Amino acid sequence: MTRFLILLLLLLGLASPANADDISASARSVVRVVTVAVVDDQVVGFGHGSGFAVAPNRIVTNAHVVDLAARYPDNVVIGVVPSEGSRSYQGKVIAIDTQRDLALIEFSGVKLPTVALYTGPLDEGSSVTALGYPGNVDMATARSAADYIMPVSPVRSEGVFSARRTLSAVEVMLHTASIARGNSGGPLLDPCGRVVGVNSALTRGEEGDANFGFAIADTELATFLRNAKQDFAGVGTPCTSIAERLKQDSDADALTAAEAQKAKLDATSQAAAARDHAMVVARDAAQRQRENFIAIAAGLLVAGLIAAGGAAMLELRGQRPWAIGVAAVGAIVFVAALVVFVMRPTGEPVLPPVVPDAAPTVSSGTAIGPMVCSVVPARSRVTVSSLDDVKLDWGTAGCMNQRTQYAENGNKWDRILVPSEEQTVSVLQFDPATKMYSNARYLLSATQMDAARKVRAQVSLKVCSTDIAARANLSTQQAAIRATLPPLPNEKIVYSCKPAP
Repeated sequence: MTRFLILLLLLLGLASPANADDISASARSVVRVVTVAVVDDQVVGFGHGSGFAVAPNRIVTNAHVVDLAARYPDNVVIGVVPSEGSRSYQGKVIAIDTQRDLALIEFSGVKLPTVALYTGPLDEGSSVTALGYPGNVDMATARSAADYIMPVSPVRSEGVFSARRTLSAVEVMLHTASIARGNSGGPLLDPCGRVVGVNSALTRGEEGDANFGFAIADTELATFLRNAKQDFAGVGTPCTSIAERLKQDSDADALTAAEAQKAKLDATSQAAAARDHAMVVARDAAQRQRENFIAIAAGLLVAGLIAAGGAAMLELRGQRPWAIGVAAVGAIVFVAALVVFVMRPTGEPVLPPVVPDAAPTVSSGTAIGPMVCSVVPARSRVTVSSLDDVKLDWGTAGCMNQRTQYAENGNKWDRILVPSEEQTVSVLQFDPATKMYSNARYLLSATQMDAARKVRAQVSLKVCSTDIAARANLSTQQAAIRATLPPLPNEKIVYSCKPAP
């Protein structure tokens, strides 16, 4: 019987296609948790709930979903069934907190996409979405027990966050998203697909009473994970739609360009006014200089005439030697007057040469060297990624980190990364002029990743190259990869880079 159970847990299944939105992206991190109790090779119990990945090989669920497995590990098998793929996996409980009703399960054989916890404030009335595998849906659709271990996308239901309450000394979140037995351990998400709670229980409406769901609060979940020494992604930025963020980013770029153009026009206008003023000053100075030269020439001419008259008088008095000397001086003065008059300025102003801008134009292919890039929150939209600084090394002709070739896109440089294992495509861009770096991340389904990887396989440029034709071919191949992506990314992280110390 045990052999049968192992085979049952390894049955193949088909994954449902997912939409390219934040909730669907988070749904790929949600799993069904199946427990099968066996005594003397006989199945004596069967249960299931939901869970979600906080690490590629670890999921969170409710303690009551796997409580029997924690108490009787030799008699209870835990099956982890991803939302897509071709098989299920066996897991084991590595941490459990019955007070908070939380458990951490580890498994191997596949790496799941992970979700992030929202660490910011959540206002009452905010939209929330529950993901999981409600038992009433399974009972209505399952044809056999084997259907419970076939990968299938989780069911989503939407509602609002109603209030925070305390239930048995544990903080819980009251919400109106429809849940049922089987949703236990599944995530409660904000509109950006970030976990705000773990669905755990529900009220039962009687005589027209409204139904409410209870989710273990994010604060309790974070404490549980820290106690279990389990790292997790936490994002505290408010939820903004990617369309709104891209529009704001575009508007910011347009405003920056307009301000730069206005500053350029203002500088040109100020330069023209300064030059006109300099022209007036220079013209007045040149005119005064010309008049001074003419006055000096006239003075020398008068002095020459006086010397000539004096020489004539000395000659009449018979003092020839003195007459010759005075006449010679007069002649020199006459020549000097002529020279000064001929050399007089024209009166046209002479302006200094135009000095070029202090900041020279740098080619976009020029090396910058090592940089440290920090996230610009006002221009970023983050759902699951880290906000840590990124170290980059921009080399000649679009060579990033001495190994990855980027392709020209105007004055900017682009590169699309399609990893072999992660279900994320990153469209990277660097602007050497502004030292702005961005990462547009697409969180894709397995089917979408397969399509992108098939196109990625055609990319022939694997290392940095100074060959312009090779880079042009890379740009064409990347355009083909773009065609396989959804219209909008899930995240856009913008960094401002500075030279590394």
